[in-house]
Amino acid sequence: MFPDWMSSAPSPFDSVLVANRGEIAVRILRAAKESGLRGVAVYSDPDRNSFHVEISDQAIHLPGTNLSETYLNMDAIISAAKQSGAQAIHPGYGFLSERADFAKAVVDANLVWIGPSPEAIETMGDKISARRRMIESNVPIIPGEELDIEYGTNPLGVLASSAARVGYPLLVKASAGGGGKGMRAVHEPKMLRTEYEAAAREASAAFGDGTVYVERLLTGSRHVEIQVLCDRYGNSIHLNERDCSLQRRHQKVIEEAPSPAVTAEIRTSMGIAAIRAAEAVDYEGAGTVEFLLTSKGEFFFLEMNTRLQVEHPVTELITGIDLVQKQFEVAAGLPLEISQDDIGITGHSIEARIYAEDVSKGFLPAIGKLAMWRPPSTPGVRMDSGFREGDEVTVDFDPMLAKLIVHAPTRNAALRRLDSALSEFIVLGVTTNVGFLREITRSKIFSEGLVTTDFLDNTDLEEFLQPQINDSILVSISAASSRLGIDRNSININSENLIDEYSGHSGDPFRTLKRSFP
Repeated sequence: MFPDWMSSAPSPFDSVLVANRGEIAVRILRAAKESGLRGVAVYSDPDRNSFHVEISDQAIHLPGTNLSETYLNMDAIISAAKQSGAQAIHPGYGFLSERADFAKAVVDANLVWIGPSPEAIETMGDKISARRRMIESNVPIIPGEELDIEYGTNPLGVLASSAARVGYPLLVKASAGGGGKGMRAVHEPKMLRTEYEAAAREASAAFGDGTVYVERLLTGSRHVEIQVLCDRYGNSIHLNERDCSLQRRHQKVIEEAPSPAVTAEIRTSMGIAAIRAAEAVDYEGAGTVEFLLTSKGEFFFLEMNTRLQVEHPVTELITGIDLVQKQFEVAAGLPLEISQDDIGITGHSIEARIYAEDVSKGFLPAIGKLAMWRPPSTPGVRMDSGFREGDEVTVDFDPMLAKLIVHAPTRNAALRRLDSALSEFIVLGVTTNVGFLREITRSKIFSEGLVTTDFLDNTDLEEFLQPQINDSILVSISAASSRLGIDRNSININSENLIDEYSGHSGDPFRTLKRSFP
């Protein structure tokens, strides 16, 4: 039975299959339940007992031993939708979310595709075609050039000529894909050929397309993106900006909304440019237009992500708009019931990505069993995760464990709330970046809102590292404390003199424990 809100929809559906896993699958399945929709999960063998399977109304097994046979298998996922009776497919982010051929296959199977058209995905998924379309639409782009290099020929002549026109430093950048793959910075001519070959090789391996182009490297800039929402009737709005400047190897670490560097004037101009970009491809649904913002207040189109972003919660918290619910409504053919004048900014929100990784070893992914998983649970704190205590963290998937999102009336208040939430987050069993996140967000440059995209790459990370204590010791301490009745709900009066140097709290041995082991 269709939910009430879908009674007048041209393309109604009462069930949705989530073609994904982990945190984003949990997020979408919960939104489906809240929207009165039946949620269907898919899973591979390693995910048989995962959280997203547990909370689904139905789960369909994807046979196979690798990603290409499971979460990247278009036929298997469409077959799962048919088997379950699901009438719509939501791709989440990653995996097949930006595959135009998958979107077309879903539509051809007479299923509702919760996303933009295959044509929009294809145009914006190819950075060269996207650049061309932005030029036509009067959206400012970063100076760059396409490379006309015939297969099997010496690329040096074409490379050198293009690089001279674009100017150093520059980026050799993959035309397809994203996530920082197939991207190499070149600071001097002698490195041009080596970095070109490395970028082309990585792009070919990651995306099946080794095509690259050159683009001016804008150092000391900020990564600012605009969330857009569009329906099939030509209504387009933006939901303000997110600042994603704190990155490592082109991967985002901290995101916040609004940006501390964006004025009202820049917000208006950037929002107009983002809507132009979306309308240039007749966009439908939720999408993100990414820009680089220079210290002079100039901004340039970077790319458009034709899907839900990892960092979408910060936008939800400052606008009060559920983006997944809006995706459902637009996919069902309902018009946007909100206009640009309805979009405001309430407070400030910050998201920290919690990874199973060892920062001291170059952000090396970590594996193990989550022996203890105690996320914070306080007002103004949101946790999006696909993990529970006892789950195994493996090498099979991305090492992101959770997204910790806070919301407060001001940026300073949000920073304090984030620090408090991170201090209360206990994770035992795997090494995480929680301590690193805490130190980074407490730093002067971040607290003053001065971080640029190259900050982490040009900074000695040692100053942000905390000493680690062996997991087994911490687990033993925790277990012994529980047996003795020394827990956060029953603190012994003898602990009054224990003061955590970061929080200033007394009488809580767990706070001191968490200071040492994030």
